[in-house]
Amino acid sequence: MNEEGIVLLENGVAMPLQGFGVWRIKDGEETRAAVEKALRVGYRSIDTAAVYGNERAVGKAVRESGIPREELFIATKVWNQDQGYEGTLAAFEESRKKLGLERLDLYLVHWPVPGRYRETWKAMEKLYREGLCRAIGVSNFQVHHLETLEASEIKPMVNQVELHPLLTQMPLRDHCSRKGIRMEAWSPLMQGNLNLKVLLELGEKHGKSPAQVVLRWHLQNGIVAIPKSTHKHRIEENFRIQDFHLEPEEMARIEDMNRDHRFGPDPENFSF
Repeated sequence: MNEEGIVLLENGVAMPLQGFGVWRIKDGEETRAAVEKALRVGYRSIDTAAVYGNERAVGKAVRESGIPREELFIATKVWNQDQGYEGTLAAFEESRKKLGLERLDLYLVHWPVPGRYRETWKAMEKLYREGLCRAIGVSNFQVHHLETLEASEIKPMVNQVELHPLLTQMPLRDHCSRKGIRMEAWSPLMQGNLNLKVLLELGEKHGKSPAQVVLRWHLQNGIVAIPKSTHKHRIEENFRIQDFHLEPEEMARIEDMNRDHRFGPDPENFSF
């Protein structure tokens, strides 16, 4: 992957801008095969979570790939019911065991569970200090959640949220930029809802699919994106976005698509 495909987190750790997600991919052979395809195409960053139930299959694919461990970036997340200080430490050990890895590249707090996530963050800091994960961060945190962690010794390095052309998250992106927190997008392809005029026009102009246009928009904004698929041709297509460039006015057209529309849960109204 060339230099354009890498970003440095606040602590200097290099993170690929193009990642592969495994949400809702069935555990076992389906996940193992999908990750294998992604790694063969060129992905080096894999994102999973304890609640996905497929960490073992991710770990199996990683081990069988033959790719040196230092070339890979593996992330997972602590689930809501496991949050709290001791619960998070235990959940981390369970995820590490399932993945078969001594150290994780990124560990995230999956959701800002009221009354628990600050104790969870203290456990995350301990894991980081002990060198068990190269970076720590959060997922689905809004500005006010992040502000409650500002007094922490170690700040979140990543915030993974739903982010795409219909939900551009500009206030949150601005806040994270000021605080040195890297934005990461889940559901970057709007769960396949890509049949939109601007994306179709830009795709036709560049000879690319709407999905490639959206992922290129993420990349040029410095937003890590983790699309998922089990289909080889889509996995390949989603990765092949290095050979074209969106002009500033084209980037602005995509930004103007924002409708603050969510396809996933709202962190402010999530059933914890």
